Amino acid sequence: MEKNENIEMITGDPKKAINKLSLPIIASMFLIFANNVIDSIWVAGLGAEPLAAIGYITPLFMILVGFGNGIGAGGNSLISRFIGAEDRQSANNAAIHNLILSVIVSIVISIIFLVFMEPMLNMMGANSVIKYATDYGFIIFTWTFALLMPPIVGGAFRAEGDIKRATVPIALAAIINMILDPIFIYTFGMGVQGAACATVMGPLISLLLMFYWIFIKKDTYLSYNRKDFHNDLGMYKDILVVGIPASLEQLVLSVLTIFVNYMLTIVSGPVSVAVYTAGWRIVSIGMLPAIGVGTAAISVAGVAYGARKYENLRVTARYAVKVALIASIIVCIILNVFANQIAFIFSYSETSAQLEPLIASFLQIMCLFILYVPFGASAGNVFQGVGKGTISFVLTTFREFILVLIFAYLLGFTFNMGEFGIYCGMLLGGGIGSLICYACIELYINKLIRGNENVQ
Repeated sequence: MEKNENIEMITGDPKKAINKLSLPIIASMFLIFANNVIDSIWVAGLGAEPLAAIGYITPLFMILVGFGNGIGAGGNSLISRFIGAEDRQSANNAAIHNLILSVIVSIVISIIFLVFMEPMLNMMGANSVIKYATDYGFIIFTWTFALLMPPIVGGAFRAEGDIKRATVPIALAAIINMILDPIFIYTFGMGVQGAACATVMGPLISLLLMFYWIFIKKDTYLSYNRKDFHNDLGMYKDILVVGIPASLEQLVLSVLTIFVNYMLTIVSGPVSVAVYTAGWRIVSIGMLPAIGVGTAAISVAGVAYGARKYENLRVTARYAVKVALIASIIVCIILNVFANQIAFIFSYSETSAQLEPLIASFLQIMCLFILYVPFGASAGNVFQGVGKGTISFVLTTFREFILVLIFAYLLGFTFNMGEFGIYCGMLLGGGIGSLICYACIELYINKLIRGNENVQ
């Protein structure tokens, strides 16, 4: 198979590949999450109710994003395995199937969310801010394709090691959003609807840039010409075998957020939801090193698995955890030390000043959650890379939904610890679950290595 610089990098030393792939991914993710935080900051200027409304929409929005990332992971995994097996023709065909699937999924999800958005919001307890929430959500879910397709197409770029084209459009979308937010919200007086319009404009432009590279410039390693396409239902299935479980992982996390919002509403009301919405976005930024390294591990693991280099697979899993954990410790310390200063950015207006000490306390507790992420994220993404998306989904469900939710309920309600107990339960459940996940990937890789030795 003819190789370019990107292919040589991704099929070489796993450590070097992870380093080269993960840094741009982390940078682009940082811009995305910074954009989410800035979005919250601008909306916070409108008051606690609009901010809480965005908090109720966030789980639904993350389900949408999860489908994009999930299908993108499925395409990334399949294409990477073909590249590892040096089958370029099948890699091209898989990339085209990946693109077609992104269009189909976008249409289906948009229809479902527009039809069921308001009933779902009412079930979440958003009755007091339903007008703000529906105004924001209608615009977001009408433009689903603009939000869903970039991460799916980006998954194909990551599979061929073209990290620049996988990350630049996504970073550009975040920058455009940050610029448009204050203009639409305040200059045009559109309020939360302005925040939604800014959110969809950036990804739309980034998608057009991706299409320019693929269909006009045509200088990508993977070919999207019609002659390279041979309809194969098996390829759709292979993408979805990883993509659906990966998407459902985000669904699980979003459902967990819905339950947490509901529990917080019971114990403290909408203000606690606003605190959780703002604080969790900051904590999410702290998770970026682990998530970025884990995302890079999908491509590296897929190539190693396709080439049957199982020792490289073990190096990928262990090195990903090591690098992510070091970075996570540093981030955790920073968030703890500067919690008050960070909380101030969400409480600069008179209507939101009450949130500052509450957000600061939240950050000092929940920054510990960041320390568990490297173990669970790296394990889950390596499983996705080798095509075992169902295993990743089961482990994520067990960790993030069952354990976290059970411990949050027990400490928050059964032991009457209230809001503080809910947060402590999330920490306890997440920590136990992440360590179990990492133990599972080690056992799986050891089994592959032993089986390969027996064959030889």
